[in-house]
Amino acid sequence: MPQMTESTMNTPGTDPIVELHDVRFSYDTGAHWTLDGIDLTIMPGERICLTGANGSGKSTLARLICGLAAPDSGTVRLLGMPVFTTADGPDAESYRAARRGIGAVFQKPEDQIVTTILEDDVAFGPENLAVPHGKIGERIDTALRAVGLQRQRQADPTRMSGGQQQRAAIAGMLAMQPRLLVLDEPTAMLDETARADVMQVLDELQQRGTTIVHVTHRPEETAHATRTLRLEHGRLISLTQPATHTAESTAVTPMETDTANANATADTVNATVADTVPADLQPSDHQCAGNPLVAIDHLTYTYPGTTTPALADLSFTIDHGETIAVIGSNGAGKSTLARVICALAKPNSGTVMVDGIPLHRANRRQRARVHASVGYIMQHPEHQLFASSVAEDIAFGPSNQGLSESEVTRRVEETMRLLHIDHLADCSPFALSGGQQRLVAIAGVLACRPKLIIMDEPAAGLDADARRRLHALIGRLHERGVAVMLITHDTDEARAVADRIVRIAPAAGADERDVASRGESATTSTRNGTAHGHRPGHSERRQSKDRVSASFVARLDPRVKLPVFLLVMMCAFVISNGHQLAVGACAVAVVLAASRIGVRRLWRSIRVFLVLFAFMGLANVFFVRTGTVLATIGSVPITDDGLAISALYICRFAMVIVLGAVFLATTTPTAITDAVDSLFSPLRRFGLHTQEVALVFSLALRFLPTLAMETRAIMDAQAARGGSIETGSPLRRLHAMAAIIVPVFAGALRHADNLSLALDARCYEEGIDRTHWRTLRIMPYDIVFATGAILTVLAIAVFAFLP
Repeated sequence: MPQMTESTMNTPGTDPIVELHDVRFSYDTGAHWTLDGIDLTIMPGERICLTGANGSGKSTLARLICGLAAPDSGTVRLLGMPVFTTADGPDAESYRAARRGIGAVFQKPEDQIVTTILEDDVAFGPENLAVPHGKIGERIDTALRAVGLQRQRQADPTRMSGGQQQRAAIAGMLAMQPRLLVLDEPTAMLDETARADVMQVLDELQQRGTTIVHVTHRPEETAHATRTLRLEHGRLISLTQPATHTAESTAVTPMETDTANANATADTVNATVADTVPADLQPSDHQCAGNPLVAIDHLTYTYPGTTTPALADLSFTIDHGETIAVIGSNGAGKSTLARVICALAKPNSGTVMVDGIPLHRANRRQRARVHASVGYIMQHPEHQLFASSVAEDIAFGPSNQGLSESEVTRRVEETMRLLHIDHLADCSPFALSGGQQRLVAIAGVLACRPKLIIMDEPAAGLDADARRRLHALIGRLHERGVAVMLITHDTDEARAVADRIVRIAPAAGADERDVASRGESATTSTRNGTAHGHRPGHSERRQSKDRVSASFVARLDPRVKLPVFLLVMMCAFVISNGHQLAVGACAVAVVLAASRIGVRRLWRSIRVFLVLFAFMGLANVFFVRTGTVLATIGSVPITDDGLAISALYICRFAMVIVLGAVFLATTTPTAITDAVDSLFSPLRRFGLHTQEVALVFSLALRFLPTLAMETRAIMDAQAARGGSIETGSPLRRLHAMAAIIVPVFAGALRHADNLSLALDARCYEEGIDRTHWRTLRIMPYDIVFATGAILTVLAIAVFAFLP
């Protein structure tokens, strides 16, 4: 098709909101052009849907449109401002000014969340725009009402479901009142209900006149677009523009044409897959009569530290060679079910049999056998990528199976050809697009030749052609006798590829965390067998959080709380006798009671550190020689002084750990940021960037738990491909442990890069004058708390002189 040129939609007297002329962009200094000669004009009030294959440059173009990246050449005007020309390069001031009127919503909203209270997160952008305090409250109200989250103001957005997080990210942008909103596949990981919620928000914004640019793979999401554009090989080559630009436009788009021709294309795709699926993937005559491959009977699973089941009383089977689809809303327990079947989580009750192995009582060797029989394609493909190149990553699983080098190479090459990614063999998997990463993750599992393949949302982020190839692959695996468990949000996809559908629904009354990543299940099956369900009551996690947030310690001004906690924690290290220890212990007990943190919750948060420091304290037993000898271990005497000093050290560490846990549990990252900025503001005159230091510290606290969860996910992915650090020879364990470092480091860099873009999109800049939604004010109870802390320190100092 011919190269697309300027839009003819220019309305007399209306200036374009985006103008791109002959724009080119490359990630490798011109060796390959991600965008090659883009000409595009977007008028106010338009709703543009941007489509195209994986790796075609959609996300890159979206970043250019929202001012988060500059091209290599061409001309770019945003909101009427010339931000880039080939001759002059990027104009930093114009870019900053333009971004104040442009909102950006990413595919992964969790990287846009900067704090742990929804209204604080929504306020972050207006604060950066120096919106007056009173107006910030109005903007928060309006934005949260627009996305239907007005009742979740005090909720933790990091623990929300995917759909809620995406709406929260949109609210954060709406509070900045942008003229242009750019969204990069905002519904890729959402269930049908959450997807409909996001699309309804976009429809309402369109009716209000907000200009929208929406990157999508889904044909149904282009229905209300004023124009649908398509990128191929970095060039805009097609344009569909309805005759009337209304919300009810029904013009046929290029993506709809693709869908209409799906049946004709599917024959060709099936033929291609049939020719390339390795014959040894599974012989078609391996079917076992009688015994199912997977048998689940009254399965209940509860995450450690919680009482509400993630899966409750679940029963169903998977036969050899059968394809089943597990569907349900975000957080219904689908991914949890996958982890249980893969022997990555142990059931609390009920039985789970996989290939004849009882998982509820399996030992390490049996779990390793399950890992060889069950392949797991995780929801987030970046968690399954370990090596420096695509070929090496696909070889990870076969290599752990002890195959010869030639056999490993053969499997890698066959699998890459099967998924049409052989051209990516030498590329870093961390430099690929999301859709390409997903194909590499699928290839890594297929190369292991499992009997059962669990695919958790494998089509998310894939273009239409890749999705058809995936469906054809599932069909061919079925013919070869490989069982497939497809986890999907798409009911049409489930009906198209599965022999049977198992539906899991979240429990009524589940809190944000439950709905986000665990869920409670009620299940049904459309054929063969049943999946029984149960709807548990409310989780007490939300109630516990509410108690803590309303406690005396939580209400303290962070400018008082931060130095007081640090002072008492430092005093703990000078405790040297029982009197001091008693004073310190009483002070910690009072603080703990005033924080209303339950003992069980406290234990869950500190147990790892407590055990670690306990071992460190006990080490003193072997180095103290004074006192009465109580026992001898080898040639090392154990004395009463050694035991006393060890107990003292352990108590010191425990006091510090408990105080730190209480502080973090009762202080939001936003409060910490404001406190550090305020307390150290006098140092600005000496050139110290206190505001930036405070923000970095706050964001580190916000993302450390995320990185810890991702590390666990990476370890699970390695275990599923035979590379567990818990099994195998010492050399294999060391290899698996070393392989964790690369993806964790890459994940940290990815979060940092995405967060940097998010801060730019929300107009945070170094040294800017910001307003604050949360006003800091010293109250009488802050003075009482500080006085009590000072008296505690004085008592510890006085008792230092006692024997």
